[in-house]
Amino acid sequence: MHAPEFWKQSGGAGLLLAPLGCAVAAIARFRRQVSSPWRAPVPVICVGNLVAGGAGKTPVALGLGLLLLEQSRNIHFLSRGYGGRLKGPVRVDPKQHTARDVGDEPLLLAEIAPCWIARNRVDGAKAAIAAGADIIVMDDGFQNNALAKTLSLLVIDGGYGFGNGRVIPAGPLREPVAEGLARADAAIVMTPDTQDVAARLGGTNLPVLQARLAVLPSAQRLAGRKVVAFAGIGRPEKFFATLEELGCTLIERYSFTDHHDYTVEEIMLIAETANAAGAVPVTTAKDYARLTAESRAMIDMVGVTLEWRNQAEIDALLRRAINA
Repeated sequence: MHAPEFWKQSGGAGLLLAPLGCAVAAIARFRRQVSSPWRAPVPVICVGNLVAGGAGKTPVALGLGLLLLEQSRNIHFLSRGYGGRLKGPVRVDPKQHTARDVGDEPLLLAEIAPCWIARNRVDGAKAAIAAGADIIVMDDGFQNNALAKTLSLLVIDGGYGFGNGRVIPAGPLREPVAEGLARADAAIVMTPDTQDVAARLGGTNLPVLQARLAVLPSAQRLAGRKVVAFAGIGRPEKFFATLEELGCTLIERYSFTDHHDYTVEEIMLIAETANAAGAVPVTTAKDYARLTAESRAMIDMVGVTLEWRNQAEIDALLRRAINA
């Protein structure tokens, strides 16, 4: 779904739905209070967020994975596999599985390290450990209390912040901000921070790190080119802005819902539109993972990488988790 506009507004529908949002928050709070998390014999690093979609969790998880691989850690990723049909636990095989099987994000994670999808996070963690994992990085799962976390990192989009500050369905929050921050070990603000999130969190005792998404050097091939861009992510406008910063001229831009399941007909329409305008049809790596082989042949993809503002800060947090 696309985030409704009223999720950014203090009044209107958000105000009317506020009591329902409070009820949702109360139920989630009760579930956390009565649960007994299973503690794994290896460190578990959770990359989560407080809002619905689009914060940048998966790029952060990938970034952490690369840092841990540099330390020769046997890292395994753990994901719910949102959008996939398999319940797991199952190890993702990019040569065998499609996004319809395991979801799009696990396919990206599996490119650099073993990735497991499991609706039951504890079962997934046990499967990863049995396969030799000495550290687990969870993509999402901050609000899931079944598995104890050694290190909990909250990813916050500095361009969106916390919306109107209300809980779903009244706003974009999965839980009240104060409650989420209280359980986190650090926050990672994705820049540019136009909502002054880092300053807002400065009044807390929570360590605040900053990072940004940068296009891979290979994307320079599109600089100065005309493109037809499409994206089915939490906030497609972020991708369009990235292309403009790259120097692309956007002839058309198509926004789809997060995890959209593209049809061949949709891709053909986009490709034909680009061809008629002498442009290149372009999408994100996450969207590209959801395309069929036939559709990929018609589309170009722009990948991104995570750049830390101060890598020493995240290195210190990772050392603390490993030594815990």
